[in-house]
Amino acid sequence: MVGNLLLRGMLVGVLAGILVFAFAHTFGEPLVDSAIAFEDQMAQMKGEMPEPELVSRATQAGPGLLVAAVVYAAALGGLFALVFAFVYGRVSPLGARGTAALLALAAFVVIALVPDIKYPANPPAVGNPDTIGVRTELFFVMIVVSIAAMVGAVALTKRLAPQHGIWNAVIYSGIAFVLVVGVVQYLMPPINEVPEQFSAVVLWRFRATSLGMHVILWTTLGLGFGAWASRLLGETRKYPAAASRSGLAPRRS
Repeated sequence: MVGNLLLRGMLVGVLAGILVFAFAHTFGEPLVDSAIAFEDQMAQMKGEMPEPELVSRATQAGPGLLVAAVVYAAALGGLFALVFAFVYGRVSPLGARGTAALLALAAFVVIALVPDIKYPANPPAVGNPDTIGVRTELFFVMIVVSIAAMVGAVALTKRLAPQHGIWNAVIYSGIAFVLVVGVVQYLMPPINEVPEQFSAVVLWRFRATSLGMHVILWTTLGLGFGAWASRLLGETRKYPAAASRSGLAPRRS
């Protein structure tokens, strides 16, 4: 059963990757071209020679972007399916669609939204190449903190629910999550390496487009995988013994 879910997760991830590619190619690549043009202009003003183009922009914006988006989304789809198989029937009494939707929303928050608030995506020409290692480490630290805070919030919800009710427990845990993430983001060092001459409009649109790609990715995984998994698990519910042996039978408390 887990293998079937894993396959479906990866296939939905492929679909999500294609949708992300279409969105990024249409709205993101023109912004990348603008940023590269700015970078070339700054290099000319400094008297620097343009760096040789190892891979053409047409390849980068076309086949390269498509392959990267599909592979990345398929891998995330597989991980998403594995996490779904673990939490389904254990974290909440929701069905497959509801579980997948909540899981996708949580993944979007901890993997995309929270880290981007502190360290948003930047187009070419923005950022010092000498600090890319430090910036990457800080970004992944923010993801780890966000995931840990979300896991803690879920555990706190389950602990408070019997005494305060599920609705109040979710509110209290949400406040705790925001406070923990807010304090950590305040303490982590800021990074501001945007050139003064760089277009604020291009920068804002690039960051909005980057976040939009994540919205498409996680929405597709949450809704698409949830619908497919619901059909699969709906069939297993007709055979309780088989569902129980698979470890994916809904558990009610």
